[in-house]
Amino acid sequence: MSLFFHAYPLARAALFSLDAETAHELTLRRLQQVYDCRHLRRLFPAPPVRPRTVMGLQLRNPVGLAAGLDKNGAHIDALAALGFGFVEVGTVTPRPQDGNPKPRLFRLPRAQALINRLGFNNEGLEAFLSNVRRSRFRQEGGILGLNIGKNATTPMENAVDDYLTCLDGVYPYADYVTVNISSPNTANLRKLQGGDELGTLLQALDARRQALADQYGRRVPLVVKIAPDLTTEQVDAIAELLPRHSMDGVIATNTTLERSKVQGLPHAEEAGGLSGPPVHELSLAVIRRLRERLGTQTAIIGVGGIESGVHAREKIEAGADAVQLYTGLIYRGPALIGECVRAI
Repeated sequence: MSLFFHAYPLARAALFSLDAETAHELTLRRLQQVYDCRHLRRLFPAPPVRPRTVMGLQLRNPVGLAAGLDKNGAHIDALAALGFGFVEVGTVTPRPQDGNPKPRLFRLPRAQALINRLGFNNEGLEAFLSNVRRSRFRQEGGILGLNIGKNATTPMENAVDDYLTCLDGVYPYADYVTVNISSPNTANLRKLQGGDELGTLLQALDARRQALADQYGRRVPLVVKIAPDLTTEQVDAIAELLPRHSMDGVIATNTTLERSKVQGLPHAEEAGGLSGPPVHELSLAVIRRLRERLGTQTAIIGVGGIESGVHAREKIEAGADAVQLYTGLIYRGPALIGECVRAI
């Protein structure tokens, strides 16, 4: 294993002495600097190769990067070099937005968890696409997912327009597109997970996808990212709508509003979405129910609380076809990627 990976525990001690969002931005800048230096790039190990086909896409391995770490798609190649089998970036919105006021990202080290209320902070679709076009990952055979959302200032009755605008923009550059309707940090966004609202959105997206497929000569899979805080009835309703509107997959799950497993810890009462191990069992329950209801025709990508290879394997055993990492990467470092690939 690369010395670069072994050094992460030392770097983490320094990074955790900084504000969480500052550390996040610093880590991405330093990773990019290492990647951009031809000689230092040798520190990156060869990615683990365990091919798997999901939604007709040939993944190098079934462990991917979850959206949110690189919201602007500015570090795709550097992040992919850590060994991911596929990479997802975003969430992007049509117009730039600052997100919620700082501080808005908090560590809960005793639970190896994070709480964020970032609020889809990003530089907007135009800057996002410029970054994506500069990356080499797809040209070199990598699978790239682009995650789309709505602007906070867009009224809910116009939300579909924002998603369609983003789909139009990202379609030529994506191997799959994720429709994020489950962030808890944009007011009322999760209402789009309701039956009527979700059906309207998915119908519009599928119709636009058909037109774009004709235009570009290829059909790009559409995936919906859902929350862990859904009732069984809500999960069942979503499972019914996904194939009806030709959705290719579902990402289960986003962050949770549940706090029972971190009660009493510093920052536990901060508003926002909780990620990390406290989400793992919630995510597993949603994955199991989805697989039971969807059969084998719709792909499931499991995400939420993976901090070990055992957790990754549990996601697969619950019914996921592939997994994604985020918070576990912050606490464990890039060695977690290979551990999960081997466990799966």
